[in-house]
Amino acid sequence: MKEKPMASISLDLDNQWSYMKIHGDEGWDTYPSYFDIFIPHVLDVLDELDLKITFFIVGKDTESEENRKYLRLITEKGHDVGNHSYHHESWLQTYSYEEIEHEIISAEKAIKDATGHRPNGFRGPGFSWSKDLLKVLESRGYKYDASTLPTFLGPLARTYYFWKSDLSKEEKRARKELFGKFSEGFRKLKPYKWVLDKGQTIVEIPVTTMPIFKSPFHLSYLIFLGNISMGLMKFYLNIAISLCKITKTPISFLLHPLDLIGGDQIKSLAFFPGMNVSSDRKVDIFKKVIQRLSRHFALVDMNTHVTAILNKNSLKSKLVERIP
Repeated sequence: MKEKPMASISLDLDNQWSYMKIHGDEGWDTYPSYFDIFIPHVLDVLDELDLKITFFIVGKDTESEENRKYLRLITEKGHDVGNHSYHHESWLQTYSYEEIEHEIISAEKAIKDATGHRPNGFRGPGFSWSKDLLKVLESRGYKYDASTLPTFLGPLARTYYFWKSDLSKEEKRARKELFGKFSEGFRKLKPYKWVLDKGQTIVEIPVTTMPIFKSPFHLSYLIFLGNISMGLMKFYLNIAISLCKITKTPISFLLHPLDLIGGDQIKSLAFFPGMNVSSDRKVDIFKKVIQRLSRHFALVDMNTHVTAILNKNSLKSKLVERIP
């Protein structure tokens, strides 16, 4: 029997305060947390599916002993952890080299202290990345970056987000590259190596979008479609999977906390888009998506996927991108 290609599953562990911060809501700087509700919930769902994934953790969330108790559960259950920055600011690409270095190292040490595992992969909040970020990651010995989202729809998503938020003009200006530029749609979908100034390299694992069309199919988008019509959601997902198989595009499938839990459990975020969908319905959609993905791919965490790619030396010379 032919071995299935791998697909990695990851979750950006954005906490309640980070959603409030991005949305421009008062009180975010008291750092309210829903980890006591969300983390046991998601770990139970993943246990039921016998699925191991990568959790990208924000360093700030390790400052609370209550949060650390739940973060430790992630690695105790056998899941992988990644670095999602310390302060979760989606304008990370505007930082200087020194500021990025401090952000990465601070989060890296905090995550290791909280979970017992040192992260070896990074994803920028709001898909933010820069040349200096890649240099810092390579210098710290990271295996991969996972910050790119190759889609043309970033500016449209940003416009919708600004329309729904209470952000000031200054806050919108700081977030002006949230979800990426239109030009991000021209980036590669398959894993590749960034080549840095002095010839050093670091692997990039893009968040997978639909080949050819570059439209998203991460779980947030599928739940949006599923809330309109489950038939539409399944049709869209099947097209995405088929195109990935035809083009031999490995899948990096992205989750967010609010994809798996609704306003019925996190009442403080009931106003947030999509939170009118119940937790049970979201979990049901997630299970259906995982079932379909698992028919065609071996589902693993990102570290397992990247290790397999590097061991097979499957990043051919053409899958290289030089820093502009």
